[in-house]
Amino acid sequence: MELISYFFDIVLHLDRHLIMLVNEYGMWIYAILFLIIFCETGLVITPFLPGDSLLFVAGALAGAGMLDPILLMVGLTIAAILGDTLNYWIGNRVGPRVFHSDSAYFKREHLLRTQRFYDKHGGKTIIIARFIPIIRTFAPFVAGVGSMPYKKFLAYNVIGGVVWVVLLVGAGYLFGDLPWVKKNLTAVIFAIIILSIMPGVIEYVRHRMSAQR
Repeated sequence: MELISYFFDIVLHLDRHLIMLVNEYGMWIYAILFLIIFCETGLVITPFLPGDSLLFVAGALAGAGMLDPILLMVGLTIAAILGDTLNYWIGNRVGPRVFHSDSAYFKREHLLRTQRFYDKHGGKTIIIARFIPIIRTFAPFVAGVGSMPYKKFLAYNVIGGVVWVVLLVGAGYLFGDLPWVKKNLTAVIFAIIILSIMPGVIEYVRHRMSAQR
């Protein structure tokens, strides 16, 4: 319970923890943020790491002069693209074996459902998924399992990575230093989390209602 409580404290007070990291590690903060975004997008076992809120708060610190916004955007964009690329190839190499044996964590039903989503929406799924926690981590993995051509995946991966990082870091940079935002940053972080998970919740509810009908 203490670990879970500590994790939620980090997520809801990212500004305080990031400021502490900046003061303690200096330039190494860019490597730390790179690693977090890379793992959150690149490893199926770490979908719980902060993504949207982390980008916004990092942008807010850049707006306050504590971080370089250009270095931040370039570095985290590369991390996001490389993370999705790794996730794609993991899915491509080991995914079929994982889904072949149904388990509580990897169900073949989820693969088929996601594959149908890909068939319906095409490559833009990779871009849309960037803004939805959890799905952001699993989308490139399933794209690899479903054998989406890598060149096609790469194009959408790059577009999605650039748009995701620039939009959220840019929003933090532009609005994070406003008095109201600074005073209510915890509420803003919570709102970002709620807004980002809403599409997934709505889709889940629709699926359950459709299944019941």
